Amino acid sequence: MCEMKNNQILYLIILLIFFLSCVNSKEDKILFLIKSWENKEVLFPKKNVFTLHGKDTIDFSMQSQYKIFVYVDSVGCLSCKLRLPQWQEFIDTISSLELSSVKFLFFFSPEKKSDICNATYLANFKYPICIDERDSVNKLNHFPSNMAFQTFLLDKNNKVVAIGNPVHNPKIKELYLNIIQGKKDVEGEKILRTEITIKEPIISLGHFNWKEEKKTAFKIENTGKYPLIINDVTTSCGCTSVDYSKEPVRPGDSISLQVTYKADHPEHFDKTITVYCNAETSPLVLKISGDAK
Repeated sequence: MCEMKNNQILYLIILLIFFLSCVNSKEDKILFLIKSWENKEVLFPKKNVFTLHGKDTIDFSMQSQYKIFVYVDSVGCLSCKLRLPQWQEFIDTISSLELSSVKFLFFFSPEKKSDICNATYLANFKYPICIDERDSVNKLNHFPSNMAFQTFLLDKNNKVVAIGNPVHNPKIKELYLNIIQGKKDVEGEKILRTEITIKEPIISLGHFNWKEEKKTAFKIENTGKYPLIINDVTTSCGCTSVDYSKEPVRPGDSISLQVTYKADHPEHFDKTITVYCNAETSPLVLKISGDAK
């Protein structure tokens, strides 16, 4: 009996070690990936054709002090990867800061050219794009498969200064802006952290017609001592949108995140909503799921 108990304890220890090694391994892989791309030159094909909506050819120079290079492959949900409205907002932010030394290099390698043409047209996306049907730029560079690491901030010599997607992660957006504007990160800056409660972080929308728009809401209660400030909310897919008040939430009060899901086609879905705020547990990860048939 004692030997059996010892064997069980040993088994649990082995499982714990295995779990911890997996966590460390994942972090190590990300760190290694970032380090391997640091100061690496991104290579471009000799001839690159830039267009608006894949139709009108634009005389577009790639030369600039800084370049934000965005690569989108054909794997997975296209609207999840493109995030064109969010990119337009970021482009507008750069323009409002009068940072003329920055250019955006959008290289899209879709399965069908028409998918990109339709997506950019419907989003009224007015920035030049390069539709790389042969995936030439990826063949030259072998970009990471994780879309979180398929966007790069490049210097004038096309060398990687930073890696990460600024429309998916506000911290990356802040990093890019700081580098471009010549600012240094403020270390040791004190942030008043509060505590929150979310009764339902996962909501099922059930079964419904895929042409039907579905709505739900997440309620976040500020149970801490300081006002809750939401800095940004991102979604894992363009088919999911979130509306919320930008006002600080006082201790004891709540905020409602109004979520709208509109399917592009029939599918079973699991979508993630990430909330960046001054909560101790930030970023907050919320999920919706369902079957759009």
